[in-house]
Amino acid sequence: MFPGIGTVVNMATVLVGAAIGLLLGNRLPARTRDLVTDALGLVTLLIAATSAWSVLDPDLAAHVGSSAPMLIVLGSLLIGGILGSLVSLERRVEGFGGWLQRRLAGEADSEERHRFIEGFVTSSLVFCTGPLTILGALSDGLGHGADQLFLKATLDGFAAIAFAASFGWGVAASAITVLVVQGSLTLVGLALGDVLPAPHLAAITAVGGLLLVGVGLRLLRIREIPVADLLPALLVAPFLVSAVAAFR
Repeated sequence: MFPGIGTVVNMATVLVGAAIGLLLGNRLPARTRDLVTDALGLVTLLIAATSAWSVLDPDLAAHVGSSAPMLIVLGSLLIGGILGSLVSLERRVEGFGGWLQRRLAGEADSEERHRFIEGFVTSSLVFCTGPLTILGALSDGLGHGADQLFLKATLDGFAAIAFAASFGWGVAASAITVLVVQGSLTLVGLALGDVLPAPHLAAITAVGGLLLVGVGLRLLRIREIPVADLLPALLVAPFLVSAVAAFR
């Protein structure tokens, strides 16, 4: 198999899952669709908790000291959030979703437009901020196989069914985000020639877990956290790990 096959399969499962969800969604009452969204929010929080637990990873603690991991995660979110807010990442992602909606379906009423954008943004964040996205895409690019992305593709396919039943066909557009994010990481893997060090991966996973908490709160309609503005934190985390280790 060629490098990138995992991303191709992942895109296919998202599209197929979204198509099934669209067929189901038109036959489900609004109350049932809301319940599906609530269930996804709860499961997202569960996944987020298991990812955020990586802040206690022994490799990370051994590399930067036992008291530093929490500060690294906090610093990553603060610095990443400031950077993302300055360049208005959330607004740009929503704007891209709106542009896609107009290109694919033309003008629509405000409610349909909002539903498309919410489906695109939420599913893109869920599909692209988990640890399997990073580790799986890097492993695929390194030639170590795409087993992790195949597992992720299966999970994303089922999630796409539920998302599309609630949000509509904006979920299918998130396949573009999967292509861009995972494809880029696969290319990084091709260039690296080695896996990401365990402490750095643990920090990224912990930060990604907290981002998923934000997604879960959005799905549960508790608070509209601008999670996209926090995405640079995923890039900041490994640099902070290296900086703290160097000055330790």
